[in-house]
Amino acid sequence: MPFKLPQSVLVVIHTPALDVLLINRADASNFWQSVTGAKDREDETFMETAIREVAEETGIACALGTLRDWDLENVYDIYPRWQHRYAPGITRNTEHVFGLTVPVGTAVTLNPREHTAWQWLPWRQAADTCFSPSNAEAILMLPEFIK
Repeated sequence: MPFKLPQSVLVVIHTPALDVLLINRADASNFWQSVTGAKDREDETFMETAIREVAEETGIACALGTLRDWDLENVYDIYPRWQHRYAPGITRNTEHVFGLTVPVGTAVTLNPREHTAWQWLPWRQAADTCFSPSNAEAILMLPEFIK
């Protein structure tokens, strides 16, 4: 399997009432997060990556809602437990942030190889539940992006 590219997306999926979808990672117990995922290839746009990852991880078609590029990027150290997925010498990842507004009651279908459970939480509670600081920070910014 080729190495992962150190360019990824974070997609905060939420309802108009600011309930946020969190999904639990299959490879790490109690690691709740929003949709994340790396580009499949260098020329894949962040928007294409976001649309693909949302569909792969949740079964949600972005056409059901409004996908917005928040024009934010986080650069962070790759967690040691996942460092082996990247080429030697790659230690940092750039994450581009999106928001996806979906109707209340939107169906979620997880990919069981990637996630084991899902839940909708009020935005502040969702931020407190995330294991990733950049994910929590993005969720806390949610009210700014729905105005």
